[in-house]
Amino acid sequence: MLEEQLLVTHAQRGDQDAFAQLVERYQTPVYNLAYRMLGNANDAEDAAQETFLRAYTQLKRFHADQKFATWLLSIAAHHCIDRLRRRRFLWLSIDDEAIGEALASDLPEPDDEALRREREQEIARLLERLSPANRLAVVLKYWHDQSIEEIARTTGDSVGAVKVRLHRARQALANVIASEARQSPSNLGIALSQSFDFAQDRSSQ
Repeated sequence: MLEEQLLVTHAQRGDQDAFAQLVERYQTPVYNLAYRMLGNANDAEDAAQETFLRAYTQLKRFHADQKFATWLLSIAAHHCIDRLRRRRFLWLSIDDEAIGEALASDLPEPDDEALRREREQEIARLLERLSPANRLAVVLKYWHDQSIEEIARTTGDSVGAVKVRLHRARQALANVIASEARQSPSNLGIALSQSFDFAQDRSSQ
């Protein structure tokens, strides 16, 4: 952490090498956030580049009492929200690693490629039902493992507003899962329901 603070301090003084090291350190989490929000690699790359450009131009506004990662992801998050608001249709793709890390499931490890892809597509389709702001709260909590307080700092919302967003997102997803399970019950639907029950427990903490 001390090394990072030194890099930030040097970067604020105009040291481009120090800023380049910060970019190298955070390019993956920034890209991953953008990818999960925007849904494709090209948009995610553009958003990541724009994030670091904005971070560089706003670097003097960063205060040492802030967590740099939270500050940087906040810039990325707001930029992604702006891009989504300009879209007419919203799409979300989720990579395999995110699925494994974010949603605990009672399904066995899917050796079958078709089953794994089916689960990916089902979760992606469900998350598409969320508004950009609610989706962001879910992504930050379950993909970036941020606490309620960290999400509030990242998004600029109050702690109470974050809790409301997570509750509404969880409720909306649960309603969709329950409705579809009644129409065509399946092991996949049951597993997804259990996954979001898990999310409910965590979001209330």
